Amino acid sequence: EIGPDGIRPGALLHRALAEMDWPEGVVLRPVECFSNCDHGCSVVLRGGPARWTYVYGQLDAAKADIVHDGATRYHATVDGLVPWRERPEHFRKNCIARIPPSESPE
Repeated sequence: EIGPDGIRPGALLHRALAEMDWPEGVVLRPVECFSNCDHGCSVVLRGGPARWTYVYGQLDAAKADIVHDGATRYHATVDGLVPWRERPEHFRKNCIARIPPSESPE
């Protein structure tokens, strides 16, 4: 879906996120599509082969602060596991996937 200004909602979300101040080591990477259309704009939090990966949906540029908060909390963990009650409420209610690490912890 393309917005009234001709810009896709995901591009607007990425633009809003790119304007934010991020912790060192956090990298934003836009992608063309996650094929997740039923869940609106989505983001993936991935921190490496020894960390859990999460996919969150139902996002838009107005929720950029929520993404920033959740991603910052995720980045601060060793294994990608932010305690459930410490996640932004939107993340608790809109988790599409939780993917285990590809490498086992030693």
